[in-house]
Amino acid sequence: MYADTSNGSSSHRMPQQGKYPPMLHSDPVYQSAPHSMAEDPDLMTRHSSSSNAPGYSSEYTSSISGECSPYAMSPWNQTTASPWAYHDDSNGDSFANGSSGAGGTTLIGSLVREEGHIYSLAAVGDLLYTGSDSKNIRVWKKQQDLAGFKSSSGLVKSIVIAGERIFTGHQDGKIRVWKASVKNPQVHKRIGSLPRLRDVLRSSLNPSNYVEVKRHKNSLWIKHCDAISCLGPTEDGSLLYSGSWDKTFKVWRISDSKCLESVVAHDDAVNAVVAAFNSLVFTGSADGTVKVWKRELQGKGIKHAPVQTLLKQESAVTALAVSPTAPIVYCGSSDGLINFWEGEHHHAFGGTLQGHKMAVLCLVAAGALVISGSADKTIYVWRREGGFHSCLSVLTGHTGPVKCLAIVPDQDEEGGLKAGANTSRWIVYSGSLDKSVKVWRVSEDPPDALLRGPQHVPVDQGAMYMR
Repeated sequence: MYADTSNGSSSHRMPQQGKYPPMLHSDPVYQSAPHSMAEDPDLMTRHSSSSNAPGYSSEYTSSISGECSPYAMSPWNQTTASPWAYHDDSNGDSFANGSSGAGGTTLIGSLVREEGHIYSLAAVGDLLYTGSDSKNIRVWKKQQDLAGFKSSSGLVKSIVIAGERIFTGHQDGKIRVWKASVKNPQVHKRIGSLPRLRDVLRSSLNPSNYVEVKRHKNSLWIKHCDAISCLGPTEDGSLLYSGSWDKTFKVWRISDSKCLESVVAHDDAVNAVVAAFNSLVFTGSADGTVKVWKRELQGKGIKHAPVQTLLKQESAVTALAVSPTAPIVYCGSSDGLINFWEGEHHHAFGGTLQGHKMAVLCLVAAGALVISGSADKTIYVWRREGGFHSCLSVLTGHTGPVKCLAIVPDQDEEGGLKAGANTSRWIVYSGSLDKSVKVWRVSEDPPDALLRGPQHVPVDQGAMYMR
C-alpha cells in the first residue's frame, strides 16, 4: 500500500466551468476548438492543470516530417474527404444504407437516444452497453434497444464486462457492479459497489487505513476520492484495475470484490490503465507520462513495482491500448499524436502515427488493427504489417468529439466469425458527444494496391508517424 502525500493542490480536479488550466492556453490542440467545446469541463479526458508540467524528454523526441512527407502527399492523408469512408448525411436516428468503401469499411447504422452525451462503451458478442452523462446505462442487442438501468449519481465514464458482471466507473468516484437477471435479460440489478460497504466499515476502525488525499483531509486507501476515469480487467478476468483523477490506480479481486492494493502512480490524474501481457500494467496520465508496472505475488496478496517510464511530455496522455496479437503499446495524447512501443520486456519506441488534428480521446486494438477516435470528430483505422503501420480509412459522420470506442469480431447469424481465409472483419462502435453511437464494419484487408500509395515508410526516412 502506498500513502498519498499530496499537498492538496487542485491539479487532479476538473477545471471549473468557463476556466482553463494553464496548459489549455498553450496547447495547439485546443486553440482551434469551438468555444463550447473548450468550456465543457467533461469534454475530454483529464488534462494537467499544473503550470510546471515536465518537459518532453529528448529520449522520446520524434522528428515529424512536414507537408512534403510521403504521408502528406499520399492518398492516405484523407483527413477531410475519404473516398472509402462513409459519410452519414442522414439524420442521426436512421440507419445508413450500408455503402461500402475501400478495404471493406461500412457504416452499418447509428444508435441514438436523447439521453445525454456518450462517454463510455463496452461490447461482448451482439450486446453493447453505453454510458452517458445522464447517469443511464443503455443495453443494445443487435443494434436494437434492449434495456436500460440508471445509477443513483455520477456520470458513467467507464464500462467493462467481466463474466456475468458489468462494472461501471463514475464521476462521483464510485464503481458500481451490475448483473442481468437470469429469468429476464432485460432486467439489470445493482449487486454491489467497490469497495463493499462492509469493507469500508471494517477498514474505518483502523487509523492506519487512512491516507492523506488533500491537505488536512484523509480518506481510506481502499476508496477513490475523485472521478473514476478508467477500468481495465486482466485477460483472465480475475482482477480489475481502476484509474482515477486522484492520481492512483487500485487493484480489485473480482471474485470477492476486495481491494488488494492502491498505488499512487502519477503526479496528476490517471486517464488510462491497461492490463497486458507478462503481468504488466500500463498507466497514462494528465502529467504527460506513460508508466509500466509489474504485478508480482507477495504472500497472499500482490504488489505492483514500477518497471519503466515510456513517455514524459507536456501534452496529457489521454488513451492507451495494447495489441492482443503483438507486444505493442499505443498511447494517444492531447496533441493529436499516437506514440507506440514494441517489445515484451524492455519496450523500445516504435514511432508515431499522425493524422488527427485535435486530441486523441480513445483507442482500441484488435487483430492487426488499431483504431483511434478524436476531438476532431474523426476515427482513424490503422493497420499494422510487420513493423510498419498504414492508414486504411478515415471514418467521418459524427458531429461531436469521438469519446469512446469498442470492438468485437464480426459474426454471422449462427454466431460464427465472418472471416475469409486471409482476412478478419470487426464490428466497431464509436460513441460521441453528439449523443450517438455509430456502428461500423471494418476489415483488416488493405485497399487495392493502386490506392495504397507510399505507405510503408521506415522511421529513418523521416516519416516516423508511419512506422
